[in-house]
Amino acid sequence: MQKDLKDYRKSYEKGELLENEIPNDPMELFQSWFHLADEAASVEEANAMSISTVGNDLAPKSRIVLLKSYSREGFTFFTNYDSQKGKDLDENPKCCISFFWPSLEKQIIIQGEATKLPETDSIEYFQSRPRGSQLGANASDQSSVIPSRNYLEKRLAEMEKKYKDGEVPKPDHWGGYLIKPISFEFWQGRKSRLHDRIQFSRKEENWKIERLAP
Repeated sequence: MQKDLKDYRKSYEKGELLENEIPNDPMELFQSWFHLADEAASVEEANAMSISTVGNDLAPKSRIVLLKSYSREGFTFFTNYDSQKGKDLDENPKCCISFFWPSLEKQIIIQGEATKLPETDSIEYFQSRPRGSQLGANASDQSSVIPSRNYLEKRLAEMEKKYKDGEVPKPDHWGGYLIKPISFEFWQGRKSRLHDRIQFSRKEENWKIERLAP
């Protein structure tokens, strides 16, 4: 199987990113860009982000998760701690998250370190989830090998029967992470592939701002 994609290209001309127009705090710029994406009709899930992890096997792995909150402390998401990403983060908390909004020609890459959220925070968020999602978290041993789709549906039916008359508890192996950023890169597509790339690097309590060649 083969397909030639060399002619797949477009010109990026929707914006610019100039040093004299950006704040000194990368979280302020993140919030501005996230708001644009969240309000854009062309963006379906502004909070979808790729997270890349590397465990002791030194094999990088990426997948899409959903950002659930952000603050000056960092970025939070929730998952099964026994999943591959959870195991990787236990072995190596350094990770990278990326947001790409093609219709806006914008991308943000954030490197940081992940720590587990307090159990109370994970319980509070879990209780806010739809009941079906709560049951699914109890039914699925994420990233484990299963025999069939039917097996998964049977597991869900078992959970529905088990908790039909009461509250669905948060599994011990399920919870949130806070990713504390150590660097940001903001990418704005530009004409002739001369894209704007602005990098913020943590320098003690401040941020060092540099332009990177495209």
